[in-house]
Amino acid sequence: MFELEKYQDGFGYQYELETKRIRVAVRPAYLDDQSSPEDDRYVWSYTVTIENRGAEPVQLLSRYWNIVDGAGRVQEVRGAGVVGAQPVIAPGESFQYTSGCPLETASGTMSGRYQMMSASGESFEAEIPAFLLESPYERRQIH
Repeated sequence: MFELEKYQDGFGYQYELETKRIRVAVRPAYLDDQSSPEDDRYVWSYTVTIENRGAEPVQLLSRYWNIVDGAGRVQEVRGAGVVGAQPVIAPGESFQYTSGCPLETASGTMSGRYQMMSASGESFEAEIPAFLLESPYERRQIH
């Protein structure tokens, strides 16, 4: 089951997607103090909340990110766990972490998936919703 939501509140946009009773919510934020547009360096943080809405514990084993900058350049990132952890998330619980992404362009997108393992041994992927990395320096075009 896929359920994608994007909504805006006073803190910016949050993107949500649920796969196999695992809800992944992402909230990106542009980091002006770490960016240097004159040097083509734009930096975002993104806070991810992974919520287990299922009936048994799950463990996050690895991650895959697909990052596309405003010029269409693609970077793929794969690795064990997230921020040095492979958390076990009990039913009704969530795990949250914050990481960052630098780009050479004023905008981009990220999407990906987590490789998960249920307590009963089922391996599955929890999709990460595609989300926008937007800065105040993005040149907007009206179509």
